[in-house]
This record gives sequence, structure tokens and C-alpha cells, in this order.
Amino acid sequence: MPRQLTRGPATSNAAPADTKPATKSAKLIEALSAKGGANMAALRSITGWQAHSVRAALTGLRKRGYTITRTRAEDGATIYAITAVPGSAS
Repeated sequence: MPRQLTRGPATSNAAPADTKPATKSAKLIEALSAKGGANMAALRSITGWQAHSVRAALTGLRKRGYTITRTRAEDGATIYAITAVPGSAS
């Protein structure tokens, strides 16, 4: 005879309706939109991705219409920043 599974009381681990968990892409956009942008180490830390995955995500953002600039900091690190979002006048 197959064993029947019983369910306990319904509980929810979901976030309240007014708060939505941020996706890694949303966190990436937020970091790139911050004053001064973000370097690769910060972007990797935020997402937990390897460098090649972060660069691929940056390419994806460019394809979605974001303008991303790349500059060098005094310490030689590359700084990425969003300078225009899709639909904004340049």
C-alpha cells in the first residue's frame, strides 16, 4: 500500500507583498547607477559571479539600451558606470 503524505499547517516564507527581493541584475544596475560607478571587484561581490559572467551581464545591459562607460581609477582598476538608461534622451 502506498504511503500517504500529510501536510502540516500552511506557512509562508515569502517576503511581504510590499517588498520585492532584488534580482542580481537589479543589484548590478543599482551599483552601476551609483555616483562613481563600481569596479569589477564590487560587481563580483554584489552578484557572486565570476568576472566573465559580470562582463556578459554588462553586454546584456548594453543590448537592452543602457549606456555603460568604462574609465580607469588612479589605482588602475576599471570603473563601470551607467550614464544613460533606455528611453532617456542622450
